[in-house]
Amino acid sequence: MKALSAVRVLDLTHMLAGPYGAMLLADLGAEVIKVEPPKTGEGTRRLLENDLKNSLHGMGAYFLTLCRNKKSLTLDLQTEKGRSVFYDLVKISDVVYDNFRPGVLDRLKIDYDTLKGINPGIISCSCTGFGLTGPGRDRPAFDLVVQAMGGGVSITGERKRPPVRSGIPIGDMGGGVFSALGILAALVSRARTGKGQKVDVSMLDVQISLLNYMATMYFLSGEVPGPIGNEHFVHVPYGSFKTKDIYIILALVGDNFWKPFVEILEVDQLKDPKYAKRDGRWEDKEKIEAIVSKTLATRPGDEWLELFAQKGIPSGPINTFDRALADPQVLRRNMVVEVGHPLGGSVKQPGNPIKMSGTPGETFGPPPLLGQHTRQILEELLGYPGEKVEELQREGVI
Repeated sequence: MKALSAVRVLDLTHMLAGPYGAMLLADLGAEVIKVEPPKTGEGTRRLLENDLKNSLHGMGAYFLTLCRNKKSLTLDLQTEKGRSVFYDLVKISDVVYDNFRPGVLDRLKIDYDTLKGINPGIISCSCTGFGLTGPGRDRPAFDLVVQAMGGGVSITGERKRPPVRSGIPIGDMGGGVFSALGILAALVSRARTGKGQKVDVSMLDVQISLLNYMATMYFLSGEVPGPIGNEHFVHVPYGSFKTKDIYIILALVGDNFWKPFVEILEVDQLKDPKYAKRDGRWEDKEKIEAIVSKTLATRPGDEWLELFAQKGIPSGPINTFDRALADPQVLRRNMVVEVGHPLGGSVKQPGNPIKMSGTPGETFGPPPLLGQHTRQILEELLGYPGEKVEELQREGVI
């Protein structure tokens, strides 16, 4: 049994933040039942569905990845009969997870106060842009909005250049990761107290949390930081450098790396005794980085990286996707996996970064077709007779 195999999650999420958090739970073994509108399905089913380069059997890259290991149940939650079915599921489930805007759960009558009356142990997690409280709770939010408002965009990019967002949608993905963490914390608490609770995750809160020590530095100094590219405000050399063919990263954090680094580069100007200490290097930062840049440009990046690796100097390539996803370390860690499609074929995608010693090996089931598991869930899990299921289908509830 996998770590979360005893946990059942009713997944009401859509787009990216919520589905990613639910995917993490599913990868860890939770039974994740994706509850979708009967006719259209969840929004990411439509994304890239007609893009021949980025879809498989009409299922786009978003849904292929975010909905692996999940089951699909179609259910119209705007109808009384649909809610009745949902309440029956709540009775035998552990988690209800959504990323609707505030107020939607109340309108659908599936808010936490309603659900805990049905199942006192239920955990209801909402991942929203700005949280369920505060003056900005009703604002719409997407990844770029919370990245910008959370301060991260203001320190991303090169000096004296316009700020840029993170290439990875960290606003959405961060919300998903912290939602999964909050759900797990609530499950541990319930094991101790027997009671469920509401988990309220704000994507903006997550971005503020990720500022971490940099926010503390601001509060201490009063200085508002700006973008510095790949440089560092303390260490030299630290950043990205162009070799003969690729960009690489150097991160000489500490004086102990300087001597072996200079021995590799074999540049007399870098042998100045004052450069043995960080303060001396910082004083001539621009001069040192210019010399390093000129020297590294004379040989291919992988040759330099091999030399640095032999001396234990922190370094690495700035990998394009093709290089990153073919890295032997990445492959050895099973971080590229093959996931099937219900209609045949398969697609490669990132694996599960959480490796556990005491639970069975990783498995990655295909994302579901719309409503693929509806009858199975209603008949086998809830014990509905076939006639009732057919009636719900005729009425458009499922």
